[in-house]
Amino acid sequence: MNERDWLIIHTLFQEKNITNTGKVLYISQPTLTKRLQQMETELGVKIVNRGVKGVQFTTEGEYLAKRAEELLETFRGIREEIDNFNHYIAGTLRLGVSNFISKYKLPEWLIAFGETYPDVDFHIETGYSKQINHLAYHQDVHIGFIRGDYNWPGEKVLLFEEALCIASLHPIRLEELPNMPRIDYQTDSLYKHLTDNWWAERYSQAPLTRVTVDRGDTCKEMVLSGLGYAILPSLFLEDVPQVHQVPLQTKEGLPVTQKTWMIYHKSAEELHVVKAFVDYIKESALPTP
Repeated sequence: MNERDWLIIHTLFQEKNITNTGKVLYISQPTLTKRLQQMETELGVKIVNRGVKGVQFTTEGEYLAKRAEELLETFRGIREEIDNFNHYIAGTLRLGVSNFISKYKLPEWLIAFGETYPDVDFHIETGYSKQINHLAYHQDVHIGFIRGDYNWPGEKVLLFEEALCIASLHPIRLEELPNMPRIDYQTDSLYKHLTDNWWAERYSQAPLTRVTVDRGDTCKEMVLSGLGYAILPSLFLEDVPQVHQVPLQTKEGLPVTQKTWMIYHKSAEELHVVKAFVDYIKESALPTP
């Protein structure tokens, strides 16, 4: 069995579906089925059973899926080390990126970095900042980009800090907010903690939340439709100047802000591709003093 075979087992275990696995790996369904049968013959065990509920892994198959994940990680590590020995900036850079950054910042970073280092590939994991922090901590990604002040034991670089704002299609007065329809969206717990604290300092009643959506972009579109106001980071609102913004302030008059960080373990910089990307972010993505 070769690396490709282990990748088939690993992907099939994740997808639990022959057709989906074929699409992910760009293998036709008949070819994939035939190769599975050949692997079962070579190993002398049944790997999967196929039924109305899709693919079900046997006990032996589950064991092989676990080993497949370990072996694929080993293969990846070997390739990284070989590239490193040659002092050549190449290979796969694994990034964990918060949903917000993956849309508003990451594409321009990857394009610019790729122009200098065309032989670098990227594997991107997206999610809430808490999830990305977890991935980076366990070294499932080389570098993480998170929003909010999560605990982090390694290297931590502040990329930027932005204001949180009341956003509305029409001018509003803060004293009127408790009686106005609000639009919320699912987001990181630290962000929600910031906005909840700000509200609790000023109002004795809960906000009149009429709509809750799954993403900040959808929330912004709801605001543009005039359905209500929302509390959004200022970066969300750069492309919609028609939206009225009122920056949040504490009772002491200090701005309520959210920070975006780059996090990584110092040891990750031993890989030249990681060191090159970290240096690029520090030199190019950070604001000019």
